[in-house]
Amino acid sequence: MSSITLLDTYWTGRPRSIAAALLESDGHRSLIDPGPGCTLEKLRSELASCGISVSDLDAILLTHIHLDHAGVTGSLVRENPRLTVYVHKIGAPHVNNPSRLLASAKRLWPDGIQRLYGEVLPVPHQNLKILQGGETLMLGQRKIEVVYTPGHASHHVSYFDHEEGVAFVGDTAGIRIENAPYILLATPPPDIDLTQWDSSFAAILGRRPTRLFLTHFGFSDNPPAHITEYRERLHRWSAIAAKAIASSPDHETALKTFLAAIDTEVRQFLPADEVEHYNSTAAFDLSFLGLARYHQKLALTASTSRNP
Repeated sequence: MSSITLLDTYWTGRPRSIAAALLESDGHRSLIDPGPGCTLEKLRSELASCGISVSDLDAILLTHIHLDHAGVTGSLVRENPRLTVYVHKIGAPHVNNPSRLLASAKRLWPDGIQRLYGEVLPVPHQNLKILQGGETLMLGQRKIEVVYTPGHASHHVSYFDHEEGVAFVGDTAGIRIENAPYILLATPPPDIDLTQWDSSFAAILGRRPTRLFLTHFGFSDNPPAHITEYRERLHRWSAIAAKAIASSPDHETALKTFLAAIDTEVRQFLPADEVEHYNSTAAFDLSFLGLARYHQKLALTASTSRNP
């Protein structure tokens, strides 16, 4: 018997912000993207409601290592040392030694790192299973295909359960809370890449999933329409960010221009309380920072090619 259960981790006390996925098959239990360290107690509670504990888990599958997806992993391994942790090869060193990951997060949230993410512990080498993409994992009787899907992050993978038609896509398909009528960008710094992202969209659609599982938040039931809409918005907002940067005298002005535009658009689709919910989940300013960094890289590459 196989099942997929959504676990709401109530990030910062909010429902419908971060979802972990519990996969069960033939006595094997695994979690996809278990969430940040600050939600450990709620995760335990959600597992208990399914009749299991952390000690009953066999594996953790990380789509990528951002702290809202993977931060609690080391704590889970400390509690259950037999856990296998699947992670892409680029992200693996930072799961083993999260110091650089934490330093990067502290630059973005200098005063909020503990509240937002809690304790982040290293995962020992012996618990890590390194992925490149192209692997097939057997989790009990469940067969999971691993596909490398960069764009949101260089270390991002997606997991495909072909039997049930579910693609676990992390942040590759953006933020959409329970099939709401708006998909929000997920473009934080430091290494988004829209060209790679387009290839990842094609890789997802090429496997013809019937549902997407989004960490933020829940199932999306029409993958082709979802990804078509998200891809269009991603490129359009990238162009809006580039225009704001080019026409503004400084970074702060460009940021304000971008935020005003995105706020206006989101409010066309969502009520005010949901706009605030989306912003607390995704932080609109981070979307600008990631896109700004992306365009800076493009400009540097163009400059280098003109002046070798």
